[in-house]
Amino acid sequence: MTAAGGGLAAGAGMTLNAPVPAAPPGGIHMSIQLEICAVSPEDCVVAETAGAHRVELNSALLLGGLTPSLGCLQEARAAVRLPIIAMLRPRAGGFAYSAAEFRVLLRDLELCLAAGADGIAFGILLSDGRVDAERCRAVVRLAAGKTTVFHRAFDVTPEPLVALEQLIDLGVTRVMTSGQEASAYNGAANIATYVQQVAGRLEILPAGGINRFTVADVVARTGCRQVHASLGTTRPDPSVLARPQVAFGGTLKPPEDSFGVTDARAVAGMLRLLGE
Repeated sequence: MTAAGGGLAAGAGMTLNAPVPAAPPGGIHMSIQLEICAVSPEDCVVAETAGAHRVELNSALLLGGLTPSLGCLQEARAAVRLPIIAMLRPRAGGFAYSAAEFRVLLRDLELCLAAGADGIAFGILLSDGRVDAERCRAVVRLAAGKTTVFHRAFDVTPEPLVALEQLIDLGVTRVMTSGQEASAYNGAANIATYVQQVAGRLEILPAGGINRFTVADVVARTGCRQVHASLGTTRPDPSVLARPQVAFGGTLKPPEDSFGVTDARAVAGMLRLLGE
């Protein structure tokens, strides 16, 4: 996620004009998988062309990442061979869903897998922040062996080590986390603790604010062999400029004469830092 990343999962990346950094001397000396947070088929193509290993497909990153449209997923699947993880998040806010919202999540799961998603990212909590084991079990069962990722809802659970054991028991493939801090850089010590605890029984995917300045440090301090990042720039859309007093973004009021896209140079630069 951006509840997955740029929202629940991602973070600031390079801008289009930023210099591509050199890899550390000798590289990081291990194969590190880079997952890119994407919101469009174009983003997926950019990520694949730049050399990323996997994409997480969302919509509405400004809200932390929501379920992508079926059309978006179908077009992304037709455009790339990269593994696509589809976000399942039926609304913004927290992760304690009503019965109706949970039915929507399950329906989206079925549709996303039928449309070619290689896996799904989800996170379901009880009202006190603990993992909703019953509903998560239903999600994993319906995923039928596809990759299941518990997104950064994990970062608000009150007892993360207990939550990890629950998710292992449920058969979840990986957990995306910033170490319950504002960024993976700040939470690296906690992430390292999670890696030690799971001992290979579940994958840990660092996410949250990972960029060219922090990625090598996060990898070194956590021991993880994969990272999730939102590496973007903005693209202008002048269609709204005739009436600048009109806004569509509610109280957030994001800029409407531009929108975020994945930055190929940023992806390539991070892969160089990772020794790819």
